[in-house]
Amino acid sequence: MIAQLRAALLVQRAVFRSTKFASTQLSMLASLFAVALAIGCAPREKAPVVVGDGRVEIGAVVPAYAAQSVNGDSVSLEALRGTVTLLNIWATWCLPCRAEIPELRNLHARYQRQGLALIGVSVDADGTNDLIQKFMRDFQMTFPVWHDPEERILTTFRTIGVPSTFLIDKKGVLRWRTTGPIAPGDSSLKQAIERALSS
Repeated sequence: MIAQLRAALLVQRAVFRSTKFASTQLSMLASLFAVALAIGCAPREKAPVVVGDGRVEIGAVVPAYAAQSVNGDSVSLEALRGTVTLLNIWATWCLPCRAEIPELRNLHARYQRQGLALIGVSVDADGTNDLIQKFMRDFQMTFPVWHDPEERILTTFRTIGVPSTFLIDKKGVLRWRTTGPIAPGDSSLKQAIERALSS
């Protein structure tokens, strides 16, 4: 609110200075405009977070999301309800994504039998399925990969950049998230996975 009032005062001063013979009426009009601008641009009170309201926050239900696998099958998070899911957004051109793949493979090997589903979502451009599949072979990615060339997942999950990773529990609630590569042996992620698997 203070920033908006300051901006309004600057507008008022500019109007004042640009008029050599500023009349009282012009001054009053500029003042009214400045106040109206400040009130109209003031931030509103934040609504309380409601589980399932589309926000991607720890403790909230994740938004609906569907894509296609690199094999062309229709896939969705809804179909994974009842399964603890580690959703990793990446791209073949992303060097930090490449760096975290060994840790993703370790997590997959360690927790897959306990019920963890690891899903990679590639945001590589359309027409790159062959490149993605070669990348998967080269980096020994044995977990499923979905393809989202329109990068809808970045908007849906309100994240910028890759890699980004989200841990979703059996009820579809977000339990852990990070932007950037997963650190090897990240204890907060391991604890979150184990808690989600045991509940």
